[in-house]
Amino acid sequence: EGSSAVDLGRELLRKFKTLRAISACDPAELHEIKGLSTAKIAQIKAAVELGRRMMSEERALEGPIRSSADVAGYLMPLLRDLKHEVFKVVLLDRRNSVLDVVDIDEGDVAQTQPSIRTIMLRAAQAYAAGLIAVHNHPSGDPMPSEQDKLLTRDLVIAGRAMEIRVFDHLIVGDGRYFSFADEGLIEEYERQAIILGRA
Repeated sequence: EGSSAVDLGRELLRKFKTLRAISACDPAELHEIKGLSTAKIAQIKAAVELGRRMMSEERALEGPIRSSADVAGYLMPLLRDLKHEVFKVVLLDRRNSVLDVVDIDEGDVAQTQPSIRTIMLRAAQAYAAGLIAVHNHPSGDPMPSEQDKLLTRDLVIAGRAMEIRVFDHLIVGDGRYFSFADEGLIEEYERQAIILGRA
């Protein structure tokens, strides 16, 4: 009996290979392992989630954000294995230091439906000078959809109108991410915002 927890741990790793796989699995799969009650499954899931949060805190966002990699390194451990989409916004002060990271929306496997108005309201309430949008693709493929592109463009345009700079939108996949800024798309949307402002 004394080694049952160790035995269960070995059995879990034998079946799923990695802690990430255990975290991402359906609870029904865990029920197939002998000796795992619903309460123990809940404890395992909670322990893995704590581990994910600790990984994220170890890479805490301190000082000014200098690149997409700074944000990805912090949020990827929290987002990459989720089975549903989560949309977060990193709010920045005038020195590009993090004021807060806020949850905006959660969706099904397909997509979230974040509201531009909600994002800008949260930024304004925090007196943010800028923001970085971040969401995950449960499929693991971080390439943006047309809807992702339209949302980002509209966010940049709304940000310009409210004097809140949208620095980037990151899409987190399985161990990799897509950055709208790194790909030159934020710059392109800013040009469109300027043209619309003159119209």
